[in-house]
Amino acid sequence: MVQITNNSQVDFVLEQIEKLVASEGGTLDSVSLDGNNLKVKYTPGVNEECPECVPTHDMVTQFLTASLNIHAPHVNDIEVS
Repeated sequence: MVQITNNSQVDFVLEQIEKLVASEGGTLDSVSLDGNNLKVKYTPGVNEECPECVPTHDMVTQFLTASLNIHAPHVNDIEVS
């Protein structure tokens, strides 16, 4: 389970994205929130039957950016490694 940031809006987004990546065996780890900067470590899963179904780092960044723009617009610097 992803770490809690003590910001309920950010935590909500992280929980939703975590569910999405977990469906393909991926994980979100090492979350840090410093003001408007969010850093997340994403480890992609493996789906041998549908490799293109596994979200890429860029996709996870896009998902986070879109969701945070709605739920926590103050977070505008997102780094997914």
